[in-house]
Amino acid sequence: MKLGFDNNKYLETQSLHIKERIRQFGGKLYLEFGGKLFDDYHAARVLPGFAPDSKIRMLTQLKDQAEVVIAVCAADIEKNKVRGDLGITYDVDVLRLIDAFREMGLYVGSVVITRFTGQSAAEAFQNRLEALGVKVYRHYPIEGYPHNIPLIVSEEGYGKNQFVETSRPLVVVTAPGPGSGKMAVCLSQLYHEYQRGVKAGYAKFETFPIWNLPLDHPVNRAYEAATADLNDVNMIDPFHLSAYGETTVNYNRDVEVFPVLSRIFETIMGESPYKSPTDMGVNMAGHCIFDDEAVRFAAKQEIIRRYYDALCDRRKGMGSDETVYKLELLMNQVGVTSADRTVIGAALTVAEETGSPATAIELPDGRVVTGKTSDLMGPAAGAVLNALKALAGIPQTLDLISPEAIMPIQHLKVEHLGSLNPRLHSDEVLIALASSATTNPLADKAMDQLASLRDCQAHVSVMLSATDMRLYKKLGLQVTCEPQYETKKLYHR
Repeated sequence: MKLGFDNNKYLETQSLHIKERIRQFGGKLYLEFGGKLFDDYHAARVLPGFAPDSKIRMLTQLKDQAEVVIAVCAADIEKNKVRGDLGITYDVDVLRLIDAFREMGLYVGSVVITRFTGQSAAEAFQNRLEALGVKVYRHYPIEGYPHNIPLIVSEEGYGKNQFVETSRPLVVVTAPGPGSGKMAVCLSQLYHEYQRGVKAGYAKFETFPIWNLPLDHPVNRAYEAATADLNDVNMIDPFHLSAYGETTVNYNRDVEVFPVLSRIFETIMGESPYKSPTDMGVNMAGHCIFDDEAVRFAAKQEIIRRYYDALCDRRKGMGSDETVYKLELLMNQVGVTSADRTVIGAALTVAEETGSPATAIELPDGRVVTGKTSDLMGPAAGAVLNALKALAGIPQTLDLISPEAIMPIQHLKVEHLGSLNPRLHSDEVLIALASSATTNPLADKAMDQLASLRDCQAHVSVMLSATDMRLYKKLGLQVTCEPQYETKKLYHR
């Protein structure tokens, strides 16, 4: 994919801008950090050149000034809420985040359990953290939050929350997922700081929507596509337009809550430091785009992928018509159809010709290779093998893995592991290929091309099995599927 985003400039300008905001508030800033810190693959897809770990790398440039506070909601701990992308509960993700921050050299000061009302699971988690040497604080629900400002900004509101002891100028408040109470933690801290006579400030870090790109820019539309099931919408920031005569983009929840936030700031600090939601943000990503056409193309492709994901979710009973309709509208708004995703037509053509599922992969140079269903392997596995051959310059007619090497694996699957399908999945084919590489130089040459599959586009004419989907994601392939099951069975493993 053609690059359009300067990641090095982003790391430099973003960290400088945060330092400026710390100075604005006299040396103490609570920064609400939204989105994914370690693995922002959405940003990497729509801003080609953006590294998935850019935000955490940017923070490491400030590690001598920064400490991390992790917020997690007591109710989410109690009901074992799971992160959909990782498949782990929020409390376990807190432990993962602490380890990850520490490995990057960042200081984790504490964990705040928000909206605590005596949940036994939350108490058990606090005990576990404290046994591990992690400081834990409790924050409590406030009746009428966030509109009952006289109660919120009082000893019976924020005043009841335990004050989180911090020691560094920049306090990064993050969480396992949305709804964990990051903003409330920041504002509660402001209240306590001012009660102690300490000047401090608040800012918000969100990559999307990008405030200085047009409302209808495909990058901002792609953010709406990513949050289609949440009913988030981008909108012109009316407060910024009124205050400065400048058109900027924000999203509906920040715009809707800004008058309340402004009043909370005034009550705590004497005056609001911000005139608009855009003012609160510190995101500099829009300044680091150097090829607008490249990011427009990438964002449009992301919207198409999100649309196909929504179609499959609906087919599985996990999605809704409303989400699909919203994504169809977004596709119309940016002027794309499924025909703009090259691999879709290629996969469907092979599927129609063979009467069986098929897969297509677009290589970095624009060539498209396909894989069809065979007696030995499924189409996803066949496509990966054919892609590696093409990248290594190996003729497609040559076998890198002999049928004799595959048959014992099939026997193991069916006779001993209880599989009904003898065909090899993608991971099994790669294991067989790696085994063949010890004696076959061509197989070794093909294995060397695995890294070249990252960011390649793929499409499957049926919904990919969980096994193949995991492998494709590990390889970095950006895959979509038709919302069709391979068989007419009601139960699909």
